[in-house]
Amino acid sequence: GYTPLTVYTGGSERMRIDTSGNVLVTNSGGGLGYGTGSGGTVTQATSKSTAVTLNKPTGQITTNAAALAAGAEVVFTFNNSLVSIVDIPLVVAITNSNYTAQVGGVGSGLFNIVLKNRSGGSLSDAVVINFAIIKGATT
Repeated sequence: GYTPLTVYTGGSERMRIDTSGNVLVTNSGGGLGYGTGSGGTVTQATSKSTAVTLNKPTGQITTNAAALAAGAEVVFTFNNSLVSIVDIPLVVAITNSNYTAQVGGVGSGLFNIVLKNRSGGSLSDAVVINFAIIKGATT
């Protein structure tokens, strides 16, 4: 018969791949994600609609501090050679609750980010957006 593959550190089980192929974090304080060295940062050069490029699976994008009107949205392209059409990019604006960020579409080598000013006034913040790419497959 088959047995699960288990990973131990410090005498305790931390992770396992069960006989069905599920990858499970088995300690209560554990997490699953990218490790140190896999991330990067990039800053927009001229406006909130300017495309940026960073070929890392996770990291932060800092937008240009140009004004964004109350309730307005702006779309910019995030070029990343690690992204394929079947992947699931995740984004979240972390600067403050006046902004939301979401993925507007995914292509080969890029995805679009829609940044919205949810406040009642024009804002001129350099918004920090965290991103991570979850790899996908269709077969």
